[in-house]
Amino acid sequence: MRIDIITVLPELLRSPFEASILRRAIDKGLVEVHTHNLRDYAADNYKTIDDYQFGGGAGMVMMIEPIDRCISKLKAEREYDEVIYMTPDGHTLNQKISNQLSLVDNIIILCGHYKGVDQRVRDQFITREISIGDYVLSGGELGAAVLCDSIIRLIPGVLNDETSALTDSFQDNLLAPPVYTRPAEYKGWKVPEVLLSGNFPEIEKWREEQAYLRTRERRPDLLDE
Repeated sequence: MRIDIITVLPELLRSPFEASILRRAIDKGLVEVHTHNLRDYAADNYKTIDDYQFGGGAGMVMMIEPIDRCISKLKAEREYDEVIYMTPDGHTLNQKISNQLSLVDNIIILCGHYKGVDQRVRDQFITREISIGDYVLSGGELGAAVLCDSIIRLIPGVLNDETSALTDSFQDNLLAPPVYTRPAEYKGWKVPEVLLSGNFPEIEKWREEQAYLRTRERRPDLLDE
């Protein structure tokens, strides 16, 4: 998989891809992540990528021309399955979306800033708009990093135990059940006996029940879906 991220602040995206699972995925050659500074595609010597909005109002708007130049250059080099715009008014990221995107080959992620991008960018270039929650950030970079993490960890070979991702929260619209590790008893607090029994069918049944109960208690909306 190849991920190209268009951003005004490429330095903000360096750290997430220099450590942990994401770094290992890149080192293994399972994914490529490239950042592109939008200012490199500006039409003037001042590297201008934003301007005042027509009709007046507070806040600047990201211009269509540098975005068009960058996306067109990338598309001339390869085909892309999705061109994603990170925006607060996009579809809220969920596990289903991450699962879908983990199966594609190439994606572009455009990070919004200021009051957003010229609407013509969204109309002409964007195939999917994604939000990571009902709140506003200073820019789309942190959202892009979250999206990348949620996708990359699902690529076969990234996790040491590939079955781990299948039991994560939100797979099958359920939250993950409680988990425990050694010691089996600590300060009188005991691990449920079934987990120590070695009876794996019963253990699996217990986990399914606990996943359902936890989801019903904390996120009943997931069960409605």
